[in-house]
Amino acid sequence: MFKRFFGEHGAKNVVTLFHKPSSQASLRAHTLLKQANAQPVATATEDQASSHNAQNKAERSEFELDVTEAPPTADQLKNILEYLGGPSAVGRVVQGAKDETDALRRLKADADSFQRPLVVDWNQGKAVAGDNESEILSLLRNISAEKK
Repeated sequence: MFKRFFGEHGAKNVVTLFHKPSSQASLRAHTLLKQANAQPVATATEDQASSHNAQNKAERSEFELDVTEAPPTADQLKNILEYLGGPSAVGRVVQGAKDETDALRRLKADADSFQRPLVVDWNQGKAVAGDNESEILSLLRNISAEKK
C-alpha cells in the first residue's frame, strides 16, 4: 500500500492548476493541460508510412489533473514558493507581497491577490506561474521522463 504513495510505477503524478475561469491566461493553461492529459499515446506499426519522429512528440504524460479555483493553503503556498525558486518568486504568486509572511497575510485578507494560473506538479516539486505554454509543456514532459 505504501508503494502507491511513493512513486510506484503505476501511480500518476498529481498536477494542480490553480484556476480563475474569468482569466484568459488561466483558460489557456486549463485547455493546454486538458489536451495534454487527454492526448492518446501514439502507437504505430513499422509498416506505416508516417514518420515515427512526429509520433514520439505525441507521447502522453500520465498525470491526474486537479483544477481548483481556491487559493493554496499556507503549506501549499510555502511549497509553491520553494518550487519556484524561493523568496524571489513571492511577487509572482501573491500580488504585492514582499516575503512569505507578507504573502500569507495578503492571501488570508484577499484570496484574489493570489496570481492565477499557477500549475504545480507536487510529485516533482515544480511549478509554473502564468500561462507560458513552453514551460508548462516542459513540466509535463518531465513527468513522462520520470515514468521511464
